[in-house]
Amino acid sequence: MSPGMLRQLWNLIEQTQVNTLLSLNDTTLVHWLIEQLKQERTLNSDETHVIKAYLCSKLSLIRDMASARLAS
Repeated sequence: MSPGMLRQLWNLIEQTQVNTLLSLNDTTLVHWLIEQLKQERTLNSDETHVIKAYLCSKLSLIRDMASARLAS
């Protein structure tokens, strides 16, 4: 994954409403984030697979960050 794509993905996560990040189940959240990213840039199947694996590995961090935003 390129640094630009990684930055774009984390910007998307930071801009997403906390309720969305916390209320969707893991599978739905990963799918939703990928679909949102696809609205901003074209992704081929390899990129989609890599992003899906990356998001799955970062779900705890994403939810922890969302919880921290909710608390502040």
